[in-house]
Formats: sequence, structure tokens, C-alpha cells
Amino acid sequence: MDETVAEYIRRTVLKIPRDEIKTMLQTWGFLSEAQLQTLNFHQTKDYVSQEVVQLCEDNSADIKQAAVLDIIYNHVYPNKRMWSVYQMNKSGEETEFFDLTDFKKKFKRRLQTALKNVTINFREYEDNAIWIRIAWGTPYKKPNQYKTSYVVYHSQTPYVFISASVIRSTLPLLCQALVVASNYHDIREMELRSHCLNSLKDIVFKRYSQTFQTYYPRPLQERNVTSENVDLRIIQENKNEKERILRVNREVFGDGPQPKLEFAQYKLETTFKSNPTLDVSDIKEPFRCLVKFSSPHLLESLKSLAPAGLADAPLSPLLTCIPQKARNYFKIRERKGFFPGSFVSP
Repeated sequence: MDETVAEYIRRTVLKIPRDEIKTMLQTWGFLSEAQLQTLNFHQTKDYVSQEVVQLCEDNSADIKQAAVLDIIYNHVYPNKRMWSVYQMNKSGEETEFFDLTDFKKKFKRRLQTALKNVTINFREYEDNAIWIRIAWGTPYKKPNQYKTSYVVYHSQTPYVFISASVIRSTLPLLCQALVVASNYHDIREMELRSHCLNSLKDIVFKRYSQTFQTYYPRPLQERNVTSENVDLRIIQENKNEKERILRVNREVFGDGPQPKLEFAQYKLETTFKSNPTLDVSDIKEPFRCLVKFSSPHLLESLKSLAPAGLADAPLSPLLTCIPQKARNYFKIRERKGFFPGSFVSP
């Protein structure tokens, strides 16, 4: 067995939590049950990893088998990587029968034609998800197994989840291979990223339900207040306002936990509407800007703004619509503003 393969298997085993090493090796299936029985999983992880390498050497493991173990690890722990969502488009509305064998053949041929030194591995899962692992090399260097790209593609859907390597120059090649293999016309990034792969799937596959704002802030009402009941009225109004905020927040965001989204951005385009005496009123060119949001848990952060007193309830639709706008590349085209620089939802 090649030393590079042995070291890669050792490092992969070291990444696995001690209590899950045996289960993951059984899922891998490269080592027999009799071989697994010889391992003492109560020893240090370094010792176990060395023993696994020795057994793999007895079985003459190559990089293909090592890559399968890495795919299994990343499937169990997808949150270790940053994922981006891409959407593919067809030139027409026709639907085609998906042939997995043909998909693999086209994908590999496209990449290997563009770049000689590249290793590609596939693994299918029960939810129609195809996991693809790509290790990139150069015309003069072998593929670097520690700088890999991962692709999760659900057949019969236009959505692709990509965790790219640090070599950004390989991303166009990867996207071209996906478009050709899946018989689509083009591919675009949805500007939707997170470590939580399942949350991204919930958003784009519409497994996450969110209501929309269908009401407006209440107008202020005049009341006759005496000095005797002012304290009680303030206490009651504060209580009622807190209850209203919680109710409105629940209606907007729902009762369940939010999908774990860490990054979102969309484009705003608006025209100015201001006092006629200001020069900007005659500007015909629309004002454009790019709005970016980032947080360890973006949607939960937005959900907590109103109850924390950091924003009025309900929140602006520009914030609460993020999961829905994700499916439209976060491009929100605004019609006009009340004053220079303001944005109003269409």
C-alpha cells in the first residue's frame, strides 16, 4: 500500500470520534468482521489508527477505498464543511429520465478531459443523494487528497450543494461537469451558504414552512389617563406589548426551530423619490447595492430581534423573506423609496 494512502487513512480515522470508529469502519465495509474483532477500540485513537492502517495494508487498500471512508465521514459530519447552494436551469421544460451510470460517466469524462490529475469518487444514499468527492491535482502534480471538493446532488432536482476546496480555480470546471452530466443548460450560485447542509436542503426543497406578514402596525390610540391608574396602565401595556411581539413573531417565523443559515445576500435596486428641490430627484439611473447577512445562526438571530427589543415587530419583509428569496437568488428588485436611500418591498 502506498505511504500516501496509509497516512490518509490514518488521519481519517483520527478525525472520527472514538465511540464511532467501529460503526464507521463497519459502514465502510473494506475490513472484514474478523479483522475488526482484532482491534482494541479502548486503546488510544493513535494506536487504533495505526492498527487500521496495518489491516488496510494487508488488504492492499488504494486511494479509492480511502476516499470512500472519507465520504462516509463527511456524510455523517457534513457540518464540518461550508456548503453553498447552486441551482441549475434547463433551456426548456422537458423532463428526462435520470441515468446514474450515464451521469457518472459524463461527469468523470468532463473533468478528466479538462484536468488529467484528478480523482473522483461517488457514493449513493437512500434519499436519492449522490455524494461526489473530487481531489484536485495539476498537470504536473498528483491530486491533493487533503484539498477536496464535495458535491451533493439530488437527482431529479435542479439543486446542487457544493463544498469547494481552497483552490477556487477548480470551481468553474466542477460546475461545467455538473451541467453536462445532468443535462442542464447553466448553473448559478444562490448566495446561500451554511455549515448545516440539512438546513439548506430544508430551504430549497421547501421543507421549511414560514408564514408571511399580512398585517400592519396598529395606529396609536388616545386615552384619558389619570394619575391614579398610570402605573397600572403602563404595566398592563408593557405586558400586552410583549404578548403581541411574541404572537407576531410566532406568526412570522412559526413555532419550530429555524433552518441553520449562516450567510445570505441579495441585490437591491431602487429609484430615488425626494423633495423636488433636491437634485437627486432627476436621476434616472437606479441606485443599487448588495446587502449581506452573516451569523452563526442567521434566521434565529432575526427571530430574536423583536423579543429582545432590538427591532419593531413585525420585522420588515426584507428580512423575513430570506428563505423564500433564496430560491430566487436573493434578487429583490425595488420599485421606489419614500426618501433618498430607502427601500420599499414591491
